[in-house]
Amino acid sequence: MNYGLFNPKETDELIQLFTKTFGDSEGVEEGKVIGTLVNTLVETTPEQDIAIFVARDEQKIVASILFTRLGFTEEHASFLMAPVAVSTEYQGQGIGQALIRHGIDAMRSQGVKLAFTYGDPNFYTRVGFNPTSEEQFKAPLTLSFPHGWMVQTLSSDMIQALESRPTCVEGFNNPALW
Repeated sequence: MNYGLFNPKETDELIQLFTKTFGDSEGVEEGKVIGTLVNTLVETTPEQDIAIFVARDEQKIVASILFTRLGFTEEHASFLMAPVAVSTEYQGQGIGQALIRHGIDAMRSQGVKLAFTYGDPNFYTRVGFNPTSEEQFKAPLTLSFPHGWMVQTLSSDMIQALESRPTCVEGFNNPALW
């Protein structure tokens, strides 16, 4: 398995991965929603505000994670890791965890201080994320699943809380996604 950066020439393959994976697990409509979200993020997010990592088996993309900038007033470099997909036939092999660790290490090396995610605590705690609250770190929009809001500190700075509500990239600026 090879872990690395996404190539924009692979956009169609990336969208298909997310659409099919989420379609398999959450239903066809949710697959379409997430596929559209990924397309929007790839097409509209400024280069400095997005990082996309993929896992490849040979040349085929089998997993991907997207990091998009969260803008806090306090100016701690922060990114949201979402969405995350591992092709259904490759799940349960540790590929997602390895890809997340690869992505987190790359973001840390670029000076990112905080990584957030919004998902299943049972999975994300295995890769270093900790549940947080909106009192500690606000989300960009109102959360429908508050116990899925999680954070990982990527620096030696002891950032205990931030007071401001962050902005998110335009693709995530949709209450239905939160």
